[in-house]
Amino acid sequence: MKFTVSSMYLLKELQILKGVINSSNTLPILDNFLFELDNNQLKVTASDIESRMVSTLEVDSNSALSVAIPAGLLIEILKTFPEQPLLFSINENNTIKISSNTGDYEIAYYSSEDYPKLQELESPSETTVPAEVLSKAISKTIFATGNDDLRPIMTGVLFRLTTQGSVFVATDAHKLVRYSREDITSSEDVDFIMPKKPLNILKGIVSDGEVKINYNISNAKFEFDKYQLYCRLIDGKYPNYEGVIPKENNNIMTIDRSSLLSSVRRVSILSNKSTHEIALQIIGNSLKISTQDPDYSNKADENLVCSYTGDDIKIGFNAKYLSEMLKEMNYDDVNLAMSMPNRAGILTPVDGLEEGEELLILVMPVKI
Repeated sequence: MKFTVSSMYLLKELQILKGVINSSNTLPILDNFLFELDNNQLKVTASDIESRMVSTLEVDSNSALSVAIPAGLLIEILKTFPEQPLLFSINENNTIKISSNTGDYEIAYYSSEDYPKLQELESPSETTVPAEVLSKAISKTIFATGNDDLRPIMTGVLFRLTTQGSVFVATDAHKLVRYSREDITSSEDVDFIMPKKPLNILKGIVSDGEVKINYNISNAKFEFDKYQLYCRLIDGKYPNYEGVIPKENNNIMTIDRSSLLSSVRRVSILSNKSTHEIALQIIGNSLKISTQDPDYSNKADENLVCSYTGDDIKIGFNAKYLSEMLKEMNYDDVNLAMSMPNRAGILTPVDGLEEGEELLILVMPVKI
């Protein structure tokens, strides 16, 4: 049983799939790629039990086989080859031989029978999302997810698909992002929480065309191009994020995002290394950004021009979180809406959004 495939083509696909495999697995078989050959189609699978990704490659063959090949070892070998056709053939001594222009290499393979079987979704619902939109929704939200395993719900992104539109939400209790689209609808209202790991994989490879999403109460499946990505959803009820977003925000500052981001970064260098506390004081159309760390006699302040409506206000933020949010917004001008110094501030873009698209970023204040 043999097949021939381009070295660079195979390497590119395996490097994408490798993102699914954990550095340490409870099941040793999951350190391998599952190769399933059916004539000129080769399906390669990577899994960590929670997530499973399949890529379908075009190869030159008229054979059928199913084996598990060590992922790390195969990738390391492929990295050393220049672009050329490689011939893979099965030997009788439980090895697979890779023949190149310069030599032959043999790797032990394992039985595909030991690889976990794919469980298709039962009674799934379905929706279709433009790949570009899905990638954008992930990019706008995933940075705000948490890392606390004791609060698994906050380590993922909420997908809220409705007949009126869709909302994507992420929060770690210090910051919150809500990204919504009116052009993405579902035949029924449904919520599910996507884990961070498969979302990072999706963000890196979805670009053109459409993504078909099938989902039920416990699992989701994403189909696009030559890929299928299955993942187990995070179980639990997502926090009431709407309840923490202040509704009355009469103090609104409009400012150039890059100027504000640069100032926050510079000033924060001299802030307390534990709290990263900075103060924003707005009087008229003047913004003063300041910080001090009495323990080391460090102090900094900068003044910027802004457009402002509302009462004079002084409010404290964690510079680390604020910088991260401003970096991810990637728009020319932003609004910072506030009500009181002890209530959350809300960042929104002034322009650059498409019709029916909305982005809201909430940052919690700190006491100054």
